[in-house]
Amino acid sequence: MTDLLTAVHRCFADDYAAARALFLATCDQAVERREYTNPNRGPHGEALATDAVWFGPQDADRVLVLVSSTHGAEGFPGSAAQVDWVSGGGPANLPEGVAALLVHAINPHGFAWLRRVTEEGVDLNRNFVDFAEPLPENPGYDALADAFVPPNLSGPVFDAAEARIADYRERHGVRALQIARSGGQYRHPGGVFYGGTAPTWSRRTLEQIIVDHRLPERRLVAVVDYHTGLGPFGYGEPICGHAPGSIGVTRAKQWYGDSVTEPALGTSSSVPKVGLSEFGWERLLGDSVTCVALEYGTYPTERGQLVLREDHWLHGNGPVVWDDPETRRIKRQIRLHFAPEAEEWCEMVLFRSRQLLRQALAGLAHAG
Repeated sequence: MTDLLTAVHRCFADDYAAARALFLATCDQAVERREYTNPNRGPHGEALATDAVWFGPQDADRVLVLVSSTHGAEGFPGSAAQVDWVSGGGPANLPEGVAALLVHAINPHGFAWLRRVTEEGVDLNRNFVDFAEPLPENPGYDALADAFVPPNLSGPVFDAAEARIADYRERHGVRALQIARSGGQYRHPGGVFYGGTAPTWSRRTLEQIIVDHRLPERRLVAVVDYHTGLGPFGYGEPICGHAPGSIGVTRAKQWYGDSVTEPALGTSSSVPKVGLSEFGWERLLGDSVTCVALEYGTYPTERGQLVLREDHWLHGNGPVVWDDPETRRIKRQIRLHFAPEAEEWCEMVLFRSRQLLRQALAGLAHAG
């Protein structure tokens, strides 16, 4: 396997188009490749698509699934980790009876436009709810919606928004504020962590990929979904959102050890959230699936809140002109917060990914 620093320079791309080209070139020996074309275009008119490639026996009863770019701009490390696994000989070393499915850029629009959300303005990781049922309530977000994304980014209106947020924190506590902001909300389009009113293109595509590759028929499926933005700089935290005490959590802890965290128990850098993609996996696969979000820390949460606020403000105020200096400034901040370019951060990403994928494959192999 290639040493980490060499892999860093080979596996990380500068933008979505380059990441996709590198991924496809690296996966040219895949057993099967399917392209799911997104109906939109990138900021330079480039085509957008989710690519799914399969390695190993097509009748395997155990499958490792790697998903990148659930949160758009977070796609850089996930894509790099996928390329690293393939180029490092991962397919040739699959255990007997185990296959791998790599889902590249499940949110290609967000990846290309350097947004955390989809083309519908929806946080894909809050979109996996049953829209035929009453949608989850978030009264904390309702109370602060126009403070989280104020009409101006400076001046008296902005200062008043900051004061309201500070007052809420003082009265209800930091954790309550985190849940209000990021737990998921369904009433405020254009706001942060908005779960939408219907399944997005990306959700429908992921569900189609699951069906196309007959994953509900497999005996055991391990999903690793790459994310960034929470926790210490560079550390990869395996976050498990399955219900406490469930077979999914039990299996995750058996495979990945004591580093597994559970938002529901307060052991994670993440607070409990609604509409997560792993809930969608559970609905389709039941107890045969074990999901973790491999969450890489970047910079302080307060910085992430600022860059997200600016991006939502930008896209909520008319057409985005990609080459406008203010657009470039905001997009650059999004890029650096959710996908730092520091060599040491990228090295930590690949190290932790290699470790976790080794553990996942060992768990799948021993389940045989």
